[in-house]
Amino acid sequence: MAIDLEPSWLEVLQNEFEKPYMVKLREFLKEEKQNGARIYPKNADIFNAFNKTPFNKVKVVILGQDPYPGDHQAHGLSFSVQKGIAIPKSLQNIYKELVTDIPGFTKPAHGNLEEWASQGVLLLNATLTVRAGESASHQKKGWEVFTDEVIRKLSEQKKGIVFILWGNYAQSKLSLIDQTKHHIIKSVHPSPLSVERGFYGSKPFSKANEYLVQEGETPIDWQIH
Repeated sequence: MAIDLEPSWLEVLQNEFEKPYMVKLREFLKEEKQNGARIYPKNADIFNAFNKTPFNKVKVVILGQDPYPGDHQAHGLSFSVQKGIAIPKSLQNIYKELVTDIPGFTKPAHGNLEEWASQGVLLLNATLTVRAGESASHQKKGWEVFTDEVIRKLSEQKKGIVFILWGNYAQSKLSLIDQTKHHIIKSVHPSPLSVERGFYGSKPFSKANEYLVQEGETPIDWQIH
């Protein structure tokens, strides 16, 4: 796992890569590959969220749990899939909410969310890799220690970030965020299992933009083209 990280993130996170948990994580990933496991996303995309959204540009964080385990789905951004791949159900539900939340939003034909990332939306999964076909197979191997530190650093070193936390797992990270400096938007997860219990109508996207305007920031154009 080569560390090819955008410079502003590398400055903030450099020390993490030498820590024992990260050494162990690298060993684990090496063993997985030696044992013939296919790992998603591909190596070059593991740190995509950071490379597409530099530390000094982060305005919104949308926290996911781990990458999609299907072929060609994951490309390092939470909830996002590559163009040409069927839009997963959770993302379909996110698009449905956007249609009712953002005036004029039209449902995109694909699930690639890079346009959000380029505007300062950090699409961060708590776990950054997964074994093909096996959801959650790389949880508790060290990635969460790393991404907890990412959240902590954002909380400590920046102000006015909007953290969008869907579901119990994302909300378990609340203790890492200084809520006197940052804005929290939370609801149930957009997955088909919980979407009807309060995700629809929660208006996270317009709320995020209201907070950004309060902070003197440019709001996000949520339309995906």
